[in-house]
Amino acid sequence: MWEFEEFGADHEGRPGVLLADGTEPGPVYFDAGSGPTVHQSTDWWIYDGTLRAPLATEMRAACSCGWRGTPRYPVDWEAVDRRRPFLYDTSGPEGDWDAHMADVQARAVPVPADVNALFDQLETRFTVLIEDEPLAALRAAATLERLTQRLAADAVYNVDGVDGPEWDTVAQGLGVSRRTARSRLTRYALRR
Repeated sequence: MWEFEEFGADHEGRPGVLLADGTEPGPVYFDAGSGPTVHQSTDWWIYDGTLRAPLATEMRAACSCGWRGTPRYPVDWEAVDRRRPFLYDTSGPEGDWDAHMADVQARAVPVPADVNALFDQLETRFTVLIEDEPLAALRAAATLERLTQRLAADAVYNVDGVDGPEWDTVAQGLGVSRRTARSRLTRYALRR
């Protein structure tokens, strides 16, 4: 999985696969015996045509938000090490997902440069403090956490209009799904 920390589970990327007919297969299920759960996987290397799994012929970038890359990359199963399939070159799909993430970032509300500079300074200072004075770092982190909670709650009330926020606008501005945007704003508002 490819991750972008700021956007979390809403934008986890991976190499997705396509079958010869151009369709994206569903998960492959593995019955591990007599148990209440059945393991499933969508890892690209599972679609190798063995053990009743469909045979993928191409891969493309896929994101948990539903976005799919347009470029397709042939899968050369002869070059896939069955014991270490993660060594196979998936840089094409990963580059496409990186471009998707750049687009998500570009559409999100920008954080002012001076605020980003303060975050960088804070992280640098905390890194030193953690090494030199870990208890002081914990105390400072608790102060920062309280400040963050208060500021986030105040921001929620400024976003929330008379009829409530426009969730598509909020979601795009934060770079997350509508569900995550609602959850985040609700969580912030309740911490007040």
